[in-house]
Amino acid sequence: MTGRVAIRPIDIADQRLFVAGARASRRFHRPWVTAPQDARAFRRYMARFDGRSHYGFVVYLRSTGQLVGAVNLTHVVRGLLCSGYLGYFAFAGFAHQGLMSQGLRAVIRHAFTRLGLHRLEANIQPGNAASVALVRSCGFRREGYSPAYLKIGGRWRDHERWAIVRGRERAA
Repeated sequence: MTGRVAIRPIDIADQRLFVAGARASRRFHRPWVTAPQDARAFRRYMARFDGRSHYGFVVYLRSTGQLVGAVNLTHVVRGLLCSGYLGYFAFAGFAHQGLMSQGLRAVIRHAFTRLGLHRLEANIQPGNAASVALVRSCGFRREGYSPAYLKIGGRWRDHERWAIVRGRERAA
């Protein structure tokens, strides 16, 4: 893979840099996402990733190893559905540079080739123009609207459903 960033599975050794990035990004992420802000929250976050139905990745700069952001592939269902959900966030200072686009494309390739999935879905709060632009740039299409879909920041929030099907993704 070419590009300025690469992906790898998140590891407990990422805790210090990840939490520091999340803390520095608190205002940047609000109200879209809440990333782990301390060691305890990071351990809870890590506990979700079982390598069967929930996968966590970090996006990092190839040149320095610095963490750019994270991409989560969760609720993976095999069999007739072969699908999963994507969640992602950049750390402050790395947005609007095309880095998360490269990272998200790498996770999409991984999901479609190594994991054999057929479809991926991303649910995005209306008004999150940067997130919509990101998935659009990777070939996702808007499929619908889900009122009160996810509880974020203590509130049930509406989301748009965006999806991509294997064979329709754009090259990185």
